[in-house]
Amino acid sequence: MLYRTYGKTNEKVSELGFGCMRLPIINGDSTKIDEEKATEMIRHAIDNGVNYIDTAFPYHGTGMGNGGESEPFVGRALKDGYREKVNLATKLPSWLIKTREDMDKYLNAQLERLQTDRIDFYLVHALNAGVWENLKKLGIDEFLDSAIKDGRIRYAGFSFHDKLEVFKDIVDYYDWSFCQIQYNYLDENYQAGKEGLQYAASKGLGVAIMEPLRGGKIVKNLPEEAMKAFDEYDVKRSPAEWALRWVWNHPEVSVVLSGMNDMDNINENIRTASDAAPNSLSEKELEIMNKVKNVYKERVKVNCTACEYCMPCPKGVNIPKNFTYYNEYSLFVTPGTEKELKARYSSVKPEERAINCVECGKCESHCPQSIKIRQELKNVTALFA
Repeated sequence: MLYRTYGKTNEKVSELGFGCMRLPIINGDSTKIDEEKATEMIRHAIDNGVNYIDTAFPYHGTGMGNGGESEPFVGRALKDGYREKVNLATKLPSWLIKTREDMDKYLNAQLERLQTDRIDFYLVHALNAGVWENLKKLGIDEFLDSAIKDGRIRYAGFSFHDKLEVFKDIVDYYDWSFCQIQYNYLDENYQAGKEGLQYAASKGLGVAIMEPLRGGKIVKNLPEEAMKAFDEYDVKRSPAEWALRWVWNHPEVSVVLSGMNDMDNINENIRTASDAAPNSLSEKELEIMNKVKNVYKERVKVNCTACEYCMPCPKGVNIPKNFTYYNEYSLFVTPGTEKELKARYSSVKPEERAINCVECGKCESHCPQSIKIRQELKNVTALFA
């Protein structure tokens, strides 16, 4: 196992972290963790060098408003001396915070759920512009300072889901030790993206990466052209290994979180993490990765960067969100997945859907990509409605 310095903390963390959001479950019920199997997996990973365990308040729960089963499970799995071998990370449920007192309430509850007296790396969970403004007003900086001072947490960080400008504002607001962003070879320019990765690292923050495999979408059922590109290399690797090596190639990355749910995944990832050093990919390997990225780029239907210059729509259509689901369908559809991918569109509120477009054209006059938005919204409606 290779280890990297976690930003200004100077802590050495395994470059492979164990994400506890997708643990093995019983009978398809996400609230029923297969405890025997999951405990064996986590302890096997720790025995083989993994020293970063990541969980959160809602993981393996019934919804974002309720405490899930992941934290209590992790607390039990880290008994018998395993807690002392790892850095434990969990997250303040930012969307549930209504008062300054709520911050202490949730942290104290999490310490009990995890059966520990401290959290090594404590994140403010899933920050976006709206949630962040609320937390600032309620005194998030004072809370984090006090929790560090009294020893309940060692280091403060945040996880992020919004635009690059918001990310930079958050980085600059507080003396964070680390952050967590989504990053993979398809998401170089998504949310914080590569620029955000480099910005955080330049400020001394350690950077944890989530979704390095795009929720498994760049592991299974890859386009034939992508697999042909991978097969050009003389060493045979799985799509997962290629994707992880690409992320680990970035020197700004500290730890990559993988939601491993079977022993084969764990062993493969541990093996890969034994030699995936920063800047270790050859020109040939980078060329292959660029070919694979181009295969996916050619499948993108709408070249929307979600800059939101087209917003607000007079009729309430969330144009970038509609295009996100449209592109996702085109990127990942395979025989047998059409129904599942179309069903994801149901998470778009009815009033925000493409079908509400009245073709006024206001959006097109502001689009820096010169996208024919009205026609593309018709295409979205034809696909999903």
